[in-house]
Amino acid sequence: MDDICIIGIAGGTASGKTTIVNKLKDFFGNDVELISHDCYYKAHDDMPYEERAKLNYDHPSSFDTDLMIKDIMDLKAGKTIYRPVYDFSIHNRVPETVEVQPKKVILIEGILIFENKELRDLMDIKIFVDTDADERLMRRIIRDMEFRGRTIESILTQYKETVKPMHEEFVEPSKKYADIIIPRGGENVAAMSILKGHLNIMLNK
Repeated sequence: MDDICIIGIAGGTASGKTTIVNKLKDFFGNDVELISHDCYYKAHDDMPYEERAKLNYDHPSSFDTDLMIKDIMDLKAGKTIYRPVYDFSIHNRVPETVEVQPKKVILIEGILIFENKELRDLMDIKIFVDTDADERLMRRIIRDMEFRGRTIESILTQYKETVKPMHEEFVEPSKKYADIIIPRGGENVAAMSILKGHLNIMLNK
């Protein structure tokens, strides 16, 4: 299916990627499917929870990106995939998978999706969401406490030890690969309007 459009949406933790994804899903309706890099965290069934909790989840090696690349290529070829499911509350994959059908638009979302050249080269358009670090930290605290069962102590420790240094080493430098940079995330109404217009033209060529 050569007419499938792959859109990559990257940016730092809690930068507003999900807001943009949701706006694009509303825009494209039933023609869109979302694949999150977070679903492709490696399984660590051999480790107890205490050890899994100490792993660096912000380094590229923590993801099974090769599997994600294979899945994206299969979708582009018109094949159904069965993507993994990751449970953040236990820091591990679960046995279940989710069936994903090829759609006209595939959104790929994640902090490190521009870091890998092979994955990056599958994208027709690359969007980087650029948001102030303090704002991202506040959003991450709220999100991880409310939806991932984390304590504020564990969130701040992880942010200091891995999230911030990995952002500076891998995420921020990957911004240079973006075709479009959106400051302030999905609340940037003007940028979202321009983006939707561009994508509409691109998909209706």
